[in-house]
Amino acid sequence: MPTYLRRIMENPTKGILLLLAATLCFCISDVMAKILGAELPVIEIGWFRYLTSVVMVVAVGLRRGDLRLRVNQPGTQLVRGVMMVTSMLAFVAALRFLPIADAAAVGFVSPLLITALSVPMLGEVVGIRRWTAIAVGFAGVLIVIRPGGSTFHPAAFLVLASSLTWSVASILTRRLSGLDNPAATMLWTALVGLGVLTVVVPFNFVMPSPGYFALNIAMGAVATIGQYWMVLAYRHAGAALLAPFSYVQLLWATIFGFFIFATLPDTMTLLGAAIITASGLYTVHRERVRARARAV
Repeated sequence: MPTYLRRIMENPTKGILLLLAATLCFCISDVMAKILGAELPVIEIGWFRYLTSVVMVVAVGLRRGDLRLRVNQPGTQLVRGVMMVTSMLAFVAALRFLPIADAAAVGFVSPLLITALSVPMLGEVVGIRRWTAIAVGFAGVLIVIRPGGSTFHPAAFLVLASSLTWSVASILTRRLSGLDNPAATMLWTALVGLGVLTVVVPFNFVMPSPGYFALNIAMGAVATIGQYWMVLAYRHAGAALLAPFSYVQLLWATIFGFFIFATLPDTMTLLGAAIITASGLYTVHRERVRARARAV
């Protein structure tokens, strides 16, 4: 993108507001998924979500005359789509058993996983400081899930699996940057997810009531809007600036968990979440420092 166009598009305040709105959408979507999970199979919830996403993406693309399916890296797009749908299913399954705030706290280990995976997948060099931050972040995860303790639930490992597959998808997104159009990538993500789930959903389908059907559609719409707003946010502001504000989702999760499900994170969960957040922010800081050094 030409420098003058980038300067016109840059609007840090707008980027921050869009990101905050996106995190709110994601949290609302998680609340809906948790409610739906009490009655409907996880595969079915995901299928409705991706069906809604495909309809919305296609409708917007046709309206703008920007419906693109042709990509330069179809194999990478396919793997990325599978990773995304796997991440979503694992997280929704975990929400059946875990408070939203706990799941969100463990889920924020993703930035640390992305840094670690960038070594074998992108050939990047990670210094001792960032490796230390990664280790400290995983210590925070252990504090939250407390394996072997009375509050431990195996569903916490589903959140870790969700974070791992999400991190792989994020690194593949970096590979696709500059190669494929973002609109085409979003459409591929929706189509791959819908295709995978359409194959398996007939084997465990439960006819939803009208209310749950509407909630399924609303969940898919809110999640898709959140994804769109997140893309817009990163057009107006850099990742280093926006990273701290993404952790506001933990606040949303705590608020919704209290008012809708009457749950609050305990002291150890808050401590672990604080450690994970601090480690993630430090990792972002070190990446920004390295980026400046490379630029110089």
